[in-house]
Amino acid sequence: MAYTSPWRQRAGLSVAAFLATVATPAQAQEQKFRAVSVKTPDGLTISAQDWGNPNGPEILFIHGFSQSHLSWIKQVTHSELAKEFHMVTYDLRGHGNSDKPLEPERYKTGKYWADELQAVMDATGLKRPVLAGWSYGGRIMADYLTTYGTARLAGLNYVDAGQKADPSFVGPNLRNLPLMASEDLATNIAATRAFLHDCFSIQPTQEEYETMLAFNMMVPPKVRLGLGNRPLQVDDMLRSLKLPVLVTHGAEDKNSKLIAAEYTAKMIPGAKLSVYQGIGHAPFFEDAPRFNAELAVFVRSAQKVN
Repeated sequence: MAYTSPWRQRAGLSVAAFLATVATPAQAQEQKFRAVSVKTPDGLTISAQDWGNPNGPEILFIHGFSQSHLSWIKQVTHSELAKEFHMVTYDLRGHGNSDKPLEPERYKTGKYWADELQAVMDATGLKRPVLAGWSYGGRIMADYLTTYGTARLAGLNYVDAGQKADPSFVGPNLRNLPLMASEDLATNIAATRAFLHDCFSIQPTQEEYETMLAFNMMVPPKVRLGLGNRPLQVDDMLRSLKLPVLVTHGAEDKNSKLIAAEYTAKMIPGAKLSVYQGIGHAPFFEDAPRFNAELAVFVRSAQKVN
């Protein structure tokens, strides 16, 4: 039986509260989104958000491990992107305002993740979006591609999202993951704080960090445990891709080393690699102006190709 969060109906309030902490009053008044409740084939309710120009080129953002749709706040509330692009965010199962079942099998099966992503696309009316997947979001993109292929996609943006489970590609920050699945609250919080800090080379403000820590701690330990140890063997799929691909990566990433991005770019025919010097695991947050500009150029180009 699916667990339904009692806070889902307050999704709009949660966004408003976040904006109140990280934006000026004038900026906060400009933010507009449409809340979308999404049903997955396996019976979960997923919280999605529809932003920007409903008639513009489409971007679907997929956040990372233990994060939320608010990770993309510097994209969806960027006035220039909002004027031009139809943007969709959502909370992955187990995260944010989405359902949080505790059974491990809900997180171990790739088709569940693929079906969830497809359900979000259908519910928000996306026809041929560019997928922008950060970190663990890259695994969900792999799930989708191996299940559904590329027929309904315009392009892919891998954002610090390694595509090979190679120990040599892993950075030192991932040592915090086992403790982030601890049922001991003090241990869990300490590990989550350390993990979140090392996701950035250019640190967020205190208010931004506190908000990020809050939505990280919304993810139950059993969910975090269920997300781990999933196979990632997609070399053949990567070689077969025939759509535009942008690989974005922070050179100082402590989660996924730069060699992981170089490998992905090498495996995918025609992929472009964009390296952010002095940036950690979150280039879209640490250098939002550059990221937003590059994403806009990429999406425009991808739509022309398709």
